[in-house]
Amino acid sequence: MGSISLNSVEKWFGNVQVIKGIDLDIQDGELIIFVGPSGCGKSTLLRMIAGLEETSRGQIVLDGNDVTHKVPSERELAMVFQSYALYPHLSVEENVGFALKTAGAPKAEIDQKVGHAAEMLKLDAYMDRRPKDLSGGQRQRVAIGRAIVRKPKGFLFDEPLSNLDASLRVDMRFEIARLHKALETTMVYVTHDQVEAMTLADRIVVLKDGLIMQVGTPRELYEAPDNVFVAQFIGSPKMNLMPCATEDGYTARPTLKDDAVQLGIRPEHIAITDTGQGHVDGTVQVSEYLGADFFHYVDCGPLGLLTVRTPGAFEDIEGKTVGLKFEDQNLHFFGADNAALQ
Repeated sequence: MGSISLNSVEKWFGNVQVIKGIDLDIQDGELIIFVGPSGCGKSTLLRMIAGLEETSRGQIVLDGNDVTHKVPSERELAMVFQSYALYPHLSVEENVGFALKTAGAPKAEIDQKVGHAAEMLKLDAYMDRRPKDLSGGQRQRVAIGRAIVRKPKGFLFDEPLSNLDASLRVDMRFEIARLHKALETTMVYVTHDQVEAMTLADRIVVLKDGLIMQVGTPRELYEAPDNVFVAQFIGSPKMNLMPCATEDGYTARPTLKDDAVQLGIRPEHIAITDTGQGHVDGTVQVSEYLGADFFHYVDCGPLGLLTVRTPGAFEDIEGKTVGLKFEDQNLHFFGADNAALQ
C-alpha cells in the first residue's frame, strides 16, 4: 500500500510562504506528476513528502499514518534524485545493494533482490562496472535499482531525466512507464518537461506560486483546462489566446459566450482557408517545418500572433495572407478572472 494524503500543507522559509495550503490525495499505485514553472514549489513539495524539508503547517499521511514529523528513514519512501548520487568506488552491484547491506540484510537476500532489480532494469551485463564506465541512462537505472531493492511504499522522482540528452530521455520515459506497470507502486514525479508529464502520468498536478492550479488526467488538462494558466502551460505549441473584443471593436467571428473576455483554441484546431472564408484573416510571418508537422505563425492584427499546426505534407505558406477557420467544438472561453467558462 502507498496512498499519500496532503492536508492543508504549508511551507515557510522565514517570512516567505512557498507552499500555500495544498490538499491532495494520491491513490495507491498511482503515478502522479507535479509540473509547473521554475519556483512554483514542486520540488519543495516532493521533499516535504520525503521528509527532507520540514512541514511548517498541515499534515502528511501515508497509508493512514501521520508521518508529518517523521524522519525520512521512517516513511518507507525511496527517492531518486536528478543527480544519480552513486558511490564512484563501488560497482553497480554494490551500489544497488548498498542500502540492504548497511541495514544488515543477509547476503542471500541481498543477492536475490539485487538480481531481481538488475533483471528488471536490464543491468545484468553491467554489474561489475563502476559508475564512471556507464552512460547517463545506465547510471539513472542504477539509481532506480537502488530504490527498488528497498521495496518502498512509494517512489519519489525529482527531475530524474533532466541530465540526459533527448534520445536517452525518450528511452528512460519508456523504462519508467514499464517499471510502474511492473511494480504497481505509487510514484510521485517532479518535472518541468510537460512531454514527460503527458506521456507518463495517471494524473498531473499543475502548480503555480505554491498553489494547485488544476489536477487531472493528461487528457482532462489538455482538453478542458480550468484556467488560462493551465491552458497555456499544457500543450506544445501552447494554446492560442485572443481577446473576444479589441479596443476598436474588432472580434473574431465565432459565437461568443456571455462574460467571455478571452477566446482560446489549440493550434491543431485551426484550418487554413482562402481569405474571407474563415473566422479571421492574417499574414503568415514564419512557417517552421518539423517533418511530421508544420507550425505557421500568423499575424492577425489586433487579435495577435496565432499558431497553426498542419501536417508536414502541407505547403509552405510563409509570407502569404490566408484565412483561419476555427473548429467551433474546440473553442475555449475564459472570463475576467482567467477561469474557464463552462
